[in-house]
Amino acid sequence: MKKTQAILLQALLSSTLAASTCLAVAQQGPAAPVITIYTAGSMSGALGAITRQYTRETGQPIQLVSGPAGALLDRIEHSAKADIFVSANMAHPQRLTAEGKAAPTVVFARNRVCVAARPDVGVTTGNLLDKLLDPNIKIGTSTPKSDPGGDYAWELFAKAGALRPGATQTLEAKAQQLVGGAVAPQVPAGQNPVKYFMATRRVDVFIGYCSSHEPTPDTTLTQVELPPELAISADYGMTVLDSQRNAATRDAVYRLALYLMSPAAQSVLTRYGFTAVAPQ
Repeated sequence: MKKTQAILLQALLSSTLAASTCLAVAQQGPAAPVITIYTAGSMSGALGAITRQYTRETGQPIQLVSGPAGALLDRIEHSAKADIFVSANMAHPQRLTAEGKAAPTVVFARNRVCVAARPDVGVTTGNLLDKLLDPNIKIGTSTPKSDPGGDYAWELFAKAGALRPGATQTLEAKAQQLVGGAVAPQVPAGQNPVKYFMATRRVDVFIGYCSSHEPTPDTTLTQVELPPELAISADYGMTVLDSQRNAATRDAVYRLALYLMSPAAQSVLTRYGFTAVAPQ
């Protein structure tokens, strides 16, 4: 764990269980309060597995609310009830920390940006930029500002422009913002949006994350790593929201937050394509 991460985590610890120095997970009673986690949609699969594991071990009920992290931040700032916030970037939870609405923000996990494509498109790491700039290739992205995934796509476009003059403007003009926005195209219930837009030929490639919602990667699409000159990493931030809680609820929230940083929880992240930050 990097020094800055260790300092942030220490600050989180010191601001939490003031009356308790035990970091072990305690069993919850039958009347344990429900803990609500607001989480970036890309983390919902892994975090769902972790919290189900925690509930089995402790009996602690947990509610996950997932969606675009920017939209979740807006809800929290407008008084939505959340105990823990996990974002696909550091900026959103750090904003809550700076506003005095949350504890120090820590790096919860790391991710990378990848490009998903139908196999027939023939995208590889070596030809990725050529394919993205091909006028016949349709590009899908998340929505910038509302969803960090969209912000990372625009960061990729900026890097492309540094390599090839005019590429940034070309890619921004081609990109279809299909998920994560306030208004998004309809997707049939139960279907994965990216797979649906690929299958219906609305897009040929989609710029997203290397992680997955399932521990078994989807082999129906090709996932391509970005070349080194275009590579983008994504740090996921976590913070505990300040709210009017009794002592028992406060301790329960912080016990869960500490568990999320434990090797037992972090080992689950790797099965979903994330990079853990806690020692394994």
